[in-house]
Amino acid sequence: MAGALPGVLLAAALAWAGAILADWVGKTAIPWVVAVASALAGGQCVLRFDKSPVSAILMTILLGLTVRNVAGLPKVYEEGLRLSVKLILRFGIALLGLRLSLAAVGEIGLSALPVVLGTIASALLLVTWLSRALGLPARLGSLIAVGTSICGASAIVATGPAIDAEEDEVSYAVACITLFGMIALFTYPFLAHWLFHGAANPVGLFLGTAIHETAQVAGAGLMYEQQYGAPEALALKAAMTTKLVRNLSMGIVIPLMAILYHRRRSREADAQAGGRLRWGKYVPLFVVAFVVLAAVRSIGDLGGPEKPAFGLLDRQLWEAFLAGAKGLSVGCLTIAMAAVGLGTSVRQLKVLGWKPLCVGFAAALLVGVISIVLIKFVTVFI
Repeated sequence: MAGALPGVLLAAALAWAGAILADWVGKTAIPWVVAVASALAGGQCVLRFDKSPVSAILMTILLGLTVRNVAGLPKVYEEGLRLSVKLILRFGIALLGLRLSLAAVGEIGLSALPVVLGTIASALLLVTWLSRALGLPARLGSLIAVGTSICGASAIVATGPAIDAEEDEVSYAVACITLFGMIALFTYPFLAHWLFHGAANPVGLFLGTAIHETAQVAGAGLMYEQQYGAPEALALKAAMTTKLVRNLSMGIVIPLMAILYHRRRSREADAQAGGRLRWGKYVPLFVVAFVVLAAVRSIGDLGGPEKPAFGLLDRQLWEAFLAGAKGLSVGCLTIAMAAVGLGTSVRQLKVLGWKPLCVGFAAALLVGVISIVLIKFVTVFI
């Protein structure tokens, strides 16, 4: 175990640096660029993000890639990096379940659920089909589909080990999803205002279903409020609640992807074993823990903020526990992604080629179009 310490410490240092860099880029660099561009165009647009829209996971992967491919990586770090990618990553994914609560479904309203479920299902099916049509590796196509349909980098990170994805596939998928999510962040608030004539709930529903990352959704909602003076933060609230409902689908989609992938790989072996479905093999233990903890969170949230969690636990103590678990989960995932970056060669990314980028772009457009069509349908008929 002591031999793993150098690698874990290196990954932790890069995770810390990546979080700081993402915060600086999102809160300082991007608002400055927008302000300069606005001034040159004769306007005056001032952006202030409470939370950076730039993913710390992406920045951490980029730092890891830079260290690996510029400075090189001595063998003394390899044991710790393997531990980070396996044990620490899986622990962080399991803790993600505590961030998901079924109470969010009640907040969004039943009329919005067809939009959320429709965009998720359509994205999974269409992006998977497109990936196969372009000849992408099945695992990479699955990662892009899951990242597009649910919640960006977090879904990719959680799905990767469940389908035995390679480190370069995870890195490429995260980069694709983050890139097109950033483009959507800066364009969709204006598109949404034009499409839905400033109606807060449809605008929020569109932003929450068409943009990948949770932080990007929050940034887009904030941009919309600042640009159009949306009253009482309704658009931002609708966007964030919609995004939470999308995130809940990880509890279903990740086990499903794991089952489909491992059944495909092991069909012949299972036939020889009598055709029995070995759930312990198909659904990894950390995915089971993820689903169980999501159920624990949902049960704990029953009764609202006034009543004790589970009828026993002080509500403030429960909220403090959830906040601590969230911080620990983010820390574990970021450390693991630093290890992924450190284990990825740029040559491996070049081998994957341009097709994943095209699939990521098409996926982003598909989700946006499907979201618009479904929202228009819901607005008219429901």
